[in-house]
Amino acid sequence: MDISVVIPLYNEEESIGELYAWIERVMTEHHFTFEVIFISDGSTDRSWPIIQELKQQSQHVHGIKFRRNYGKSPALYCGFAEAQGDVVITMDADLQDSPDEIPELYRMIREDGYDLVSGYKQKRYDPLSKTLPTKLFNATARRVSGIKNLHDFNCGLKAYRRDVVKNIEVYGEMHRYIPYLAKNAGFSKIGEKVVQHQARKYGESKFMGWNRFVNGYLDLITLWFLSTFGKKPMHVFGFLGSVMFFIGFVAAFILGADKLYHLAMHIPQRLVTDSPYFYIALTMMIIGTQLFLTGFLGDLISRSSQSRNDYQIEEKI
Repeated sequence: MDISVVIPLYNEEESIGELYAWIERVMTEHHFTFEVIFISDGSTDRSWPIIQELKQQSQHVHGIKFRRNYGKSPALYCGFAEAQGDVVITMDADLQDSPDEIPELYRMIREDGYDLVSGYKQKRYDPLSKTLPTKLFNATARRVSGIKNLHDFNCGLKAYRRDVVKNIEVYGEMHRYIPYLAKNAGFSKIGEKVVQHQARKYGESKFMGWNRFVNGYLDLITLWFLSTFGKKPMHVFGFLGSVMFFIGFVAAFILGADKLYHLAMHIPQRLVTDSPYFYIALTMMIIGTQLFLTGFLGDLISRSSQSRNDYQIEEKI
């Protein structure tokens, strides 16, 4: 099979049929063998009945229905698990991503040899409350990830070699950082394509507000830490703990030596416990010990939870 199109959605009943017709037309014109996988992420409207109707009309349609809303990353994770195409395309269901971009994305993967191609919505039709946080977020993500050539990490329109989606784990809200996850998995040939961004035709965006901005940075910090120290937590906690314990121990030793010197010389000196430096040194030694033990515990506890990607799927077609 040439292409799998993975489409996570939440309450997009107005656009599903139109989107599939558009995808089918593009695939037929270019003679692609394909499948379209819709993942209904706990939709409460008629999204799932519409997907069922499309399945009856076309063998190319597949569907996954979550019992409740989990988020975009779990939807992509389950869609990737089912995808069979040599090239996997992801796009949003709101008609803001154009299926006309698919042939060129496919060519860049198959002919130019990219592992992943990310869309870049250079001209956007979103409000300032969405575009401003996106620009700040992307600038930070480029710096932290080291992927300097990407301008739009969060663009839903992306293309992947099948090996990529089968070897990365998208969980939580890590869909924003799929290029970073791919890079950490050893897929380093990551490209970008300027894509058309269309104004939203139906309804309102489900992903608005500054909370996306804050959550995005928190996820980026998590991913940076896990990719850098995830398999060696002792290297960071043990180092910090050792430094703090050493500074506290040296400070306490100096206080003790100073007290002994004054006693030996019969010079009046206040009690060691009257000095604030004693308590600062003691606190640093305690915190250093705790950080060191945290490093040991981190090495003993696997960061991978068996139930992290356990989602309740009500139905598959």
